[in-house]
Amino acid sequence: MPEYPALDIPEDGKLIHNIAWFARALRKAGLPIGTGRVIDAIRAVEAAGFTSKSDFFYTLRACFVSRPEQAQVFAQVFRLYWRDPRYMEHMMAMMLPAVRGVQEERAAQAAEKRAAEALLDGAEGDLPGIENPAREDEVQIEIDASRTMSGEERLRSLDFEQMSTEEIARAKRMLARLTLPVKPIASRRAQTSHSGRRYDLRRSLREAMRRGGEMGRLHRVEPRPRWPNLVVLCDISGSMSQYSRMVLHFLHAVSNAKGQGWAKVHAFTFGTRLTNITRHLRQRDVDAALAAAGAEAQDWEGGTRIGQCLHQFNRDWSRRVMGQGAVVLLITDGLDRDDPGQLGREMERLQLSSRQLIWLNPLLRWEGFAPKARGIAAMLPHVDSFRAGHNIAALEDLAEALSRRDDPGDKARLMGLL
Repeated sequence: MPEYPALDIPEDGKLIHNIAWFARALRKAGLPIGTGRVIDAIRAVEAAGFTSKSDFFYTLRACFVSRPEQAQVFAQVFRLYWRDPRYMEHMMAMMLPAVRGVQEERAAQAAEKRAAEALLDGAEGDLPGIENPAREDEVQIEIDASRTMSGEERLRSLDFEQMSTEEIARAKRMLARLTLPVKPIASRRAQTSHSGRRYDLRRSLREAMRRGGEMGRLHRVEPRPRWPNLVVLCDISGSMSQYSRMVLHFLHAVSNAKGQGWAKVHAFTFGTRLTNITRHLRQRDVDAALAAAGAEAQDWEGGTRIGQCLHQFNRDWSRRVMGQGAVVLLITDGLDRDDPGQLGREMERLQLSSRQLIWLNPLLRWEGFAPKARGIAAMLPHVDSFRAGHNIAALEDLAEALSRRDDPGDKARLMGLL
């Protein structure tokens, strides 16, 4: 075992206590941090020093962050705990959104509410440097919430980006119960039916020949139903990370649900490159499936090259998975810096190869959204339906778009703004 020298920290100092409590807050926010990492962080701070804020930040991040998706949560918890002088007021404001006060100064940033809940959860009286003396003149306020919206109803309309740790867990359980049924498609092949509109003359004549030419009855047939494939292209770039994780939970439920009608569910992720994660989503355990998908896709929270990734899909995968009238679900914000001409051509080819192309865009949650970005303007004309995809209610409405091919969503309104 390696031997470490003694820490040169005053006996009455609070740095070790603060680092340990900071690690506790990160653990509540979802980061897997054990005692060994806390000890390593203390030793690393000793080696790096405590004179520069940036050195202190990156020293702790190197000790506590092991995956790219954990960096954003770490940054918010660090800012609230170490740097923001009014972090307690901001956290209380975010935890009590119904009370008008400090939270009106600015909206909660990504992962900020999750960080606030981690710092406040069960530890209000244990915050370092904060005293909570008992006050005799303290007034306790009771709020009657009997007529307010239920928790599940509120969760349906809550933005994925603004959910806390507990709300994300509840939302994942709700997504696991969602269904995405699809109507069957009439195929050219026929099957026997007593009420079919077409006669099966070949079978009727064969039966008559066995009876010496006597026609007993005319057999009827009807078109045999078949179900299309579902092809999902999910953006996992930095601006789409939280939305893509929730959508992948939803797709895992769709892939493993029986009796929904889909022949096969094919899932692809893209950021700077295209990755096929179909086989990973077939695992029954959702955590194991998403962990394997995350290990397969190496461009999580990276850049975005939509045109290049769609070109790769159309060239390498379109003929394999787009046969039999597949329905394509495209989840992306459309913010692409590549050539808009190539993006428009690849989108047109994708639409012509699919039976229905539906685009879910989380940016549509903003009332003043307009297709001003070049990538969005190039993609919009080549989709059949353009819909929001930022909460559970939007994913529930997706079933309506699948059942009604003539439902363009918000496409017609936004096409008028181009």
